[in-house]
Amino acid sequence: MAGMATSAVLRTAATAGHQAHRDVQAQNARTGLPAAGRAAATPEQAQKLGSQFENMFLSQMLAPMFEGLHTEGVFGGGTGERMFRSFQIDSYAQAITRRGGVGIAQRVAREILSLQEKQNG
Repeated sequence: MAGMATSAVLRTAATAGHQAHRDVQAQNARTGLPAAGRAAATPEQAQKLGSQFENMFLSQMLAPMFEGLHTEGVFGGGTGERMFRSFQIDSYAQAITRRGGVGIAQRVAREILSLQEKQNG
């Protein structure tokens, strides 16, 4: 089961890498520079995109953990808590990613750079 989940994550990350590479290509195309003069994604840009993807992925994975959580009482629950729950989950995901995450960001960055190298030659 864990192997299947890992494979699904890697396929999703590879798809995100392809999309990020296409986004860089589209941005470069808008500059009007000839192909040889277009800027490629730097390792820092690839890492940033990988971190953004990992953050989004972790937010989606953490959300179901809080769906059945009921915190009624004097200092919890209510409409306000439900409204801000997604912000809390995003903050958890950002904190996990900042502390090294689960390894998705590095794999996405490697895939972006690998695709770029293959395309450029």
